[in-house]
Amino acid sequence: MDKTEALRRLAAAHVGYLATAGPHIVPFVFVVEGRRILSMVDTKPKSTTELKRIRNIRTDPLVSVLVDHYESNWSRLWWVRVDGTARVVDEDFDHIAALLRAKYPQYADVDLTGPAIIVDIERIVGWESAPTVP
Repeated sequence: MDKTEALRRLAAAHVGYLATAGPHIVPFVFVVEGRRILSMVDTKPKSTTELKRIRNIRTDPLVSVLVDHYESNWSRLWWVRVDGTARVVDEDFDHIAALLRAKYPQYADVDLTGPAIIVDIERIVGWESAPTVP
């Protein structure tokens, strides 16, 4: 899979897995803008907005993001992994929230209060299975 196709599949994915230091891996929702991945803490029930992923990024900004497609027909499997540097921001929420709401209609009635995570994509790789011949 070439980098252009990998970036297209990353942008189209509805859920990814964010790996931060620890290791600590969590599912998360995001949007891709150019060579950046944007995400934000929302107000769904949580004990705090200072989530472990936020604390980890503040300590060690190197992260990986994985999106994949799985089904029982293994000739349709694929995955894309991004390695990058993340930062936690407490600004530009309106822009990031608008992008997230455009991708996820579920956010129409959910407050996006931040903080936000921005991942600068430094490396993107992907793999897809070879189709089986009938």
